[in-house]
Amino acid sequence: MITAKGLQQLGFSKSDFILQDDGDGVPYIAEWNSDQAQPTEAEIEAAHSEWVTAREAEATQKAA
Repeated sequence: MITAKGLQQLGFSKSDFILQDDGDGVPYIAEWNSDQAQPTEAEIEAAHSEWVTAREAEATQKAA
């Protein structure tokens, strides 16, 4: 799934893209404003997973 956090993990800012969900729960890139190539859905998903893993590690460290 395409997520803003995944795109931000790849180094893009919120001004580089506009995500849209037409009510079906499947967000997509409605507008791409970056001069860099638009990443694939697989790249965005992998970056989102990295972001989740990093947050989980932070939470574990704080709990310890």
